[in-house]
Amino acid sequence: MALSSRDNLKQYALRRLGAPVVEINIDDQQMEDLMDDALQMISEYHFDAVERIYLTHTVTQTDFDNRYITVSNNQIVSVTRMYPVGFESHAANMFDVRYQLALSDFYGLHSLDLGHWAMVQQHLRLLQQMLEPEKNLRFNRVTNRLHIEGDWPNDLTVGTTIIVECYATVDAETFTELYDNILLKKYVTALFKRQWGQNLSKFTGLQLPGGVEFSGTEIFEQANEEINRIEEEIQDKYELPSDFYTG
Repeated sequence: MALSSRDNLKQYALRRLGAPVVEINIDDQQMEDLMDDALQMISEYHFDAVERIYLTHTVTQTDFDNRYITVSNNQIVSVTRMYPVGFESHAANMFDVRYQLALSDFYGLHSLDLGHWAMVQQHLRLLQQMLEPEKNLRFNRVTNRLHIEGDWPNDLTVGTTIIVECYATVDAETFTELYDNILLKKYVTALFKRQWGQNLSKFTGLQLPGGVEFSGTEIFEQANEEINRIEEEIQDKYELPSDFYTG
């Protein structure tokens, strides 16, 4: 059965550890904390837990005075690109030197030679990058501040509308399929197991009915190995390329 809630995930992990046949000595609050840690880990490194979104923002006087924009969405993890739109005073028109420079190189597009057409396109992109380079962005997840490097008085004025390309974490309560992610289930189970071993570690050599010896330290060490292996798998196989974090 597919998991669709935090409680489903918790009960699944407990069953994997032996409940209800074996009593798993973990407090409910400990389990809640560990599930939070697991979801944070998955959100940081698994591409299924983030999505690309686009936010629009109109520059206010406060933004202009501060020289940064406060992003209201708390689920944003990275800002990658900004697209300025809708500020007519800075739009390139036919009398703009940038327009004329580009127009002077706008040659040969009537040619049917695809190789030549591709070279022209590449040259035009180079001109665009030289005349209208992308702004360098700095985004801090703690402060939710987006710093835009550039000449604010000339590039961004009050009333300017921008579109920001960014990545945001997927809300598991909205998209409950995330709870059924196989690596998340394995990771939560391993975290529960380590906490269980840590809770029992002070009872080293505990004798169970029938003379079976119960070792919390051994459970803890096994769980640590499993956690390290799962974290390596998440980062090696499911992490987005490093250049996705450009902001």
